[in-house]
Amino acid sequence: MTPESVQSALAEHGYLADRGLSTALMLAIDLRRPLLLEGDPGVGKTELAKVIAQWTGGELIRLQCYEGIDVAQAVYDWDYTRQLLHLRASEAAGSANGRSTSDLEAELYDERFLIRRAILRAVTPVDGPPPVLLIDEIDRADDEFEAYLLEVLSDFQVTVPELGVIRTERPPVVILTSNRTRDVHDALKRRCLYHWVEHPSLEREVDIVRLRVPGIAPALARSIAAAVSELRSMDLYKPPGIAETIDWATALQRLGIDVIEPESMKATLGTVVKYREDTDKVEVHGLGAIAERAQLR
Repeated sequence: MTPESVQSALAEHGYLADRGLSTALMLAIDLRRPLLLEGDPGVGKTELAKVIAQWTGGELIRLQCYEGIDVAQAVYDWDYTRQLLHLRASEAAGSANGRSTSDLEAELYDERFLIRRAILRAVTPVDGPPPVLLIDEIDRADDEFEAYLLEVLSDFQVTVPELGVIRTERPPVVILTSNRTRDVHDALKRRCLYHWVEHPSLEREVDIVRLRVPGIAPALARSIAAAVSELRSMDLYKPPGIAETIDWATALQRLGIDVIEPESMKATLGTVVKYREDTDKVEVHGLGAIAERAQLR
């Protein structure tokens, strides 16, 4: 495996990665290390994990982080309803008579009552390609959850006290993403390879639009990418990402528009700018000026 082969494989599945990102991914797979991707929202961090799953054939297991997430929601839990029903059924059938409490507890904490959440599913041995574990927006989780992840990302194992240690010899491909709403702790970063995902260059964004919006006129694709690049330079509250560029291109193509101009920009601005304050700022800046400069690039 080489950075070039990874870059080519991702491109075959609709993801145009630059050399730095494809190199980081190659090393993460070869060295069996998690890859932490940081960058602004909308630069393609989450999409990369989805494409890796398509490329490798492994199951995509996504864990969306949020404030307050804990082991029961991210790793495993017990199906208490089924355990209670099982206990009542045993009592009704008389099979619980004469049995010790420890025997009944051992029966209740059986794997059939175990609910495997994302992380436990990812470290459970499987036939076929290893899964791709996407831990999305880790910066939204609490410090305590980050600390728990250290065991998983160090040894790719989970300890379930009632059952023991569950591990896999073929670890998942682990992608962590962060929008950097807060800094991820050094202990977690040390266990990962790291890559900062930039907004694409104009040329690469044009290529992305043409790949993801088949049939779009090359001149329109370039004008849209140039206009979005200018919007990103305007200190907006939410600068548009690649997904918004693709949405804008799709909308304009669907409307049969071949050249961006102020009227069509204003009518479709909601596909690329998502806050009223940002819309006002763009309109004050001048839609005509943006359209004119975009067509000249």
